[in-house]
Amino acid sequence: MILLSHPLYLAPLPLYVQLYNSSAILFDAGSPYVKQTYRSRAVIATENGKQSLTIPVVHDGGSIAMRDVRISEHGNWRHRHWNAIVSAYRKSPFFDYYADDFAHFYEERDGFLMDFNLRLHNTVCELLGLERETRIIDSTAEETLNDMRHIAEPKALEKSNCCTGEYYQVFAQRNGFIPNLSIADLLFNMGPEGLITLKEST
Repeated sequence: MILLSHPLYLAPLPLYVQLYNSSAILFDAGSPYVKQTYRSRAVIATENGKQSLTIPVVHDGGSIAMRDVRISEHGNWRHRHWNAIVSAYRKSPFFDYYADDFAHFYEERDGFLMDFNLRLHNTVCELLGLERETRIIDSTAEETLNDMRHIAEPKALEKSNCCTGEYYQVFAQRNGFIPNLSIADLLFNMGPEGLITLKEST
C-alpha cells in the first residue's frame, strides 16, 4: 500500500502506524496550506499535559501551495520549541541518545516549511528504522492510495479511529496516557522499540 500525506511537522503517531504497513509515502506538495493544522503544529506531552508547538509562517491570507510556504523567524520560535522539547523529554529514556539528531534543526534556518518538515521526517524514519520510499507529488491521480491527509486537521484526527497502543510516557503517572501525540514522543520514550509499538498498533 502507498500512503498519502501532507508534509507535517513531527507528525502525529497515527501517520507512522500507517507508514509501517506501507511500501512508500507520497507527500502532497500542491494542496493549499491551511493554518492551525499539523502542517505547522506538533503536540508533545509535558508535565502539565499536552503542549502545542507552532511554527510561524509567512502567509498573507491568500491561497498558497504547501511547497511555497516560507517559515517566519518571528518570535524566536526555534529557541522556544527546542526548550519545550528539552523540558518535556530530558528525563525520557532515549532523549540523550537522540538530542543531537534534533537540536540542529532548531539552530539552522530553513526557508520553506515543507523542506523543514521533510528533513525532520527523514530523520525520524532513520532513527526508527522505518525507511520507506518517499516521493513529492502535485497531483493525486495515481495508483490506489491510503489517503491520510485528513489527520493534518486536529479535529479530524480526534474524530478518527486512528490511535496507537499505549506505551511508556514520562508523565503518564501524573496525566495518564495521552494518545496521538507527535512521533517525537514515541521516539524519546521508546527509542528503537517504538517500531514495535507501531507494529502492534496496526
